[in-house]
Amino acid sequence: MGAAGSSALARLGLSALQPRPRWLGVAALGLAAVALGAVAWRRARPRRRRRLQQVGTVAELWIYPVKSCKGVSVKAAECTALGLRSGHLRDRFWLVIKEGGHMVTARQEPRLVLVSTTYEDDCLILRAPGMDQLVLPSKPRSSNKIHDCRVFGLDIQGRDCGDEAAQWFTNFLKTEAFRLVQFEKNMKGRPSSKIFPSVGQKYQVAYPDCSPIMVLSEASLADLNTRLEKKVKMDNFRPNIVVAGSNAFEEVSGLLLLRLMPRCAP
Repeated sequence: MGAAGSSALARLGLSALQPRPRWLGVAALGLAAVALGAVAWRRARPRRRRRLQQVGTVAELWIYPVKSCKGVSVKAAECTALGLRSGHLRDRFWLVIKEGGHMVTARQEPRLVLVSTTYEDDCLILRAPGMDQLVLPSKPRSSNKIHDCRVFGLDIQGRDCGDEAAQWFTNFLKTEAFRLVQFEKNMKGRPSSKIFPSVGQKYQVAYPDCSPIMVLSEASLADLNTRLEKKVKMDNFRPNIVVAGSNAFEEVSGLLLLRLMPRCAP
């Protein structure tokens, strides 16, 4: 600003603006860099995990390949979104159906609980009283028919396991014609919103009744038996994970732990 301009400002009682020192700009840039660095550090640092409280230990692991048939005890299993898995062995991925694709369980055919299951050489082996064993490959032929099935009133698909399996179950149950189907992971499961409309969590279920994994504690079973005249056993409920060392019904609050653990082992 020239001398004339300064004189005019003086007459108005104003002083001329002084040039901003260079160090102020440098300081502002430095403060901005520090602030951005602090934000980046907060985002990058690992978050503290919630403190988990142990509610018990895994005592047994069970996979029930064919719905309503006997289970297979396993030493370790992967907890997937569709239930326990051990190799190609999946929980309740096989289902007996009748005409129209309607499910058949021990509720309709109690003799299904007599069918035992083992897994050998990548094959599912079924045995039942008075029957030769049935050997099924872990995966049926891709050319086999896909059935539209109904499980508790909800639509779901299943790939046919062949005429030999169909005849085996038909001969054993001796009531009507049956077929065996297998769920495949690329098929759409039954949505939880249709099973439990009031529950906010969203998941899918293959052929289990209502959830991918069932947990039951030894303490809960013992507590229940104190209220019953006729005692029941653990296999009456067919849980996937048996918990020991917890209080009765404490496994209900411990379900969160299972969501944090990709693998389970007793």
